[in-house]
Amino acid sequence: MEKTVTAIAALVGGTVHGDGTRMIRGLASIDEAGANDLAFAVPPHIDAARAGAKAGALLLPKGTEGFSCPVIFVEDPKAAFAKLLTSFTPPIEHVVGVSDEAYIGCDVQIGEGVTILPFAYIDDHAVLGSGVTVYPHAYIGQYSEIGDHTVIYPNATVREHCRIGARCTIHSSAVIGADGFGFTTEAGVHTKVPQVGGVVIEDDVEIGAHVGIDRATLGATVIGKGTKIDNLVHIGHNCSIGANCLIVAQTGISGSTKVGHNVTFGGQVGTVGHINIGANSVYAARSGIIADMPEGVFCAGFPVQPHTEWLRVQAAIRRLPDLAKKVKSLERELEQLRGKD
Repeated sequence: MEKTVTAIAALVGGTVHGDGTRMIRGLASIDEAGANDLAFAVPPHIDAARAGAKAGALLLPKGTEGFSCPVIFVEDPKAAFAKLLTSFTPPIEHVVGVSDEAYIGCDVQIGEGVTILPFAYIDDHAVLGSGVTVYPHAYIGQYSEIGDHTVIYPNATVREHCRIGARCTIHSSAVIGADGFGFTTEAGVHTKVPQVGGVVIEDDVEIGAHVGIDRATLGATVIGKGTKIDNLVHIGHNCSIGANCLIVAQTGISGSTKVGHNVTFGGQVGTVGHINIGANSVYAARSGIIADMPEGVFCAGFPVQPHTEWLRVQAAIRRLPDLAKKVKSLERELEQLRGKD
């Protein structure tokens, strides 16, 4: 694709400073961009971009100065660049229709414009909405429902009695609806508790590769509208995750945890089960959440604590070796004084 700087500015609602006729043929990072590429920069990287950028044009925050190349000023360069990535990247296209090499069970309902690629397996009584795409070796279980324009990538599994909303993306090897981890123990013997509930994924949810979302023992495990889940996340049975949450890689949320809306979990966050986590909160990477949490907090550490407090603790820990040396020195001085007495 090839567009002028002015045409690109129109796509993102930006203002051009410099040569608007400059042709842009691609998008690149600030370090790799060449004379025909567009890149973006945001604080704290503006000075580095000013010193070393070789891009043909730049997306920058409004009010930034000191660049010789054409500049498109926007409110949020990162968001504008993300929008352009879609425009400059050719879409993946498949022939619409059901492949003869796919398995379609009995009483399956298939909406208009559905694409089912070879070796996909759609089990009995499943329902696929309009515009759904199912890639090879994906499995859709019995009585499951897939909403309009949802994409199921290769090797993903949607087990029986699960419901996926519209415009969702389920990446490769994710498993939606595996049995919850429920057992009773008597005389040292673990006996499985039947997991007969389901999973409900609301609209506009993205689920990364190798994510496991367990079915409920009874009722449903729920993932709220607009939530985005990174790769290698586990969500236990009967959890309820609110709308517009961000759950980063290797996070584990134990069973029956209730999470409010707009909660962000950094990488490798872990929770105990049967707790409530308030909305509009952020938990830094490797936080350990072991009790109910209020709304609107920014926390870190294990056990979890306010982020500012955690920073002070970490600073104190780094001083411990020097403090230990001082204590030993004081002990020696004390022994010397005792010897003189």
